[in-house]
Amino acid sequence: MIAVNFDPFASDFIANPYPVYDSLRAQSPIFWHADSRMWFFTTREDVSTLLRDRRFGRTLLHIMSRQAAGLPPIRDDLKPFYKLSEHSMFDKEPPEHTRLKSLVHKVFTPRRVESLRAQIQKITDTLLDAAEARGGMDLLEDFATPLPVTVIAELLGVPEADRHHLRPWSQAIVAMYELDHTPEQERRAVQAAIEFSDYLRQLARERRRNPQNDLITALAQVEEQGDTLSEDELISTCVLLLNAGHEATANVIGNGMLALLHHPAQFDRLRANPALVSTAVEEMMRYDTPLQLFRRWTLEDVVYKGIELRRGTQIALVFGAANRDPAVFDQPNTFDITRADNPHISFGGGVHYCLGAPLARLELQIAIRTLIERFPTLRLDGPEPEYRPAYVIRGLKAFPVTW
Repeated sequence: MIAVNFDPFASDFIANPYPVYDSLRAQSPIFWHADSRMWFFTTREDVSTLLRDRRFGRTLLHIMSRQAAGLPPIRDDLKPFYKLSEHSMFDKEPPEHTRLKSLVHKVFTPRRVESLRAQIQKITDTLLDAAEARGGMDLLEDFATPLPVTVIAELLGVPEADRHHLRPWSQAIVAMYELDHTPEQERRAVQAAIEFSDYLRQLARERRRNPQNDLITALAQVEEQGDTLSEDELISTCVLLLNAGHEATANVIGNGMLALLHHPAQFDRLRANPALVSTAVEEMMRYDTPLQLFRRWTLEDVVYKGIELRRGTQIALVFGAANRDPAVFDQPNTFDITRADNPHISFGGGVHYCLGAPLARLELQIAIRTLIERFPTLRLDGPEPEYRPAYVIRGLKAFPVTW
């Protein structure tokens, strides 16, 4: 068994994990991490292959019980949180995943996403108007976070008076996706799951009585060959859309703009040629990946590159390392907004490829282009921003800027 000295919670690793990834790929591209009891895979080839290999899945509870898998029973106090996963396509495998994704695809269409373009631009302009009036902002709290949260709220049909709940609920829930979490984080996640589920249940019932032109109404009404979403499935889908739809987008804006400010020649290039925004956004997602790691379960005994992976083993696919693999990316540690050949893996792959990728790209392109057009002299206002003390979801604590 290959074991390495790997501490994803070390302060220097949190600040910059990429030199560690370079060493791991070169010396131990596949390694066993005893603390998390997972095999880690760090090359672009392995991560891409395993994402698409149907012998691995987001769950194994469709083929065996928790007891058979050697997992402890879910504690009673955590059941409200895990109920969201139980009904979410994110934690389902075919055929259930296929069924849920097909129903959601019927209403979360490219046409619906494209119809949001003007709204996204308006939200962007409104946030930047407020920042301009203040003469400065925290790029995360005042722009990168409220933009995608507001877009998702508009898309779902959450009334404006209730939207202040969404970010705290989401933050509490996604904290449970880290490699470890404290009892206090568990308590907050359970409370958020209860409150968010109750809120969405009431809103969905109201939309069934009084349909509106929003996604919650569409999800409540969607039908395919007599099949519909259950109320619990609708709730879990809305929670997934919020969590996945804003957390990563906010961190791409934060991480990406920090990279741009660290590379002034690239900033100048984008400012002079806004048409580069599409490749710039892809490079931001690759260079400082907002979702560093994605977990999968081994659904049957597998031998992969000489490693015996027994059924019920969990594996870690390290997106952050895969996106800097020199076997695939030319000069991978160079930030290049003109990079044309950029097969980054930030949206995942296989059946679990990110459903919201088109919306995320649209938001990011509008946000980055407008931000630079409005504030061409954007610069840091204070010391170097620090990353939050988390591993799986990579983002900054704060990002004060001025112009």
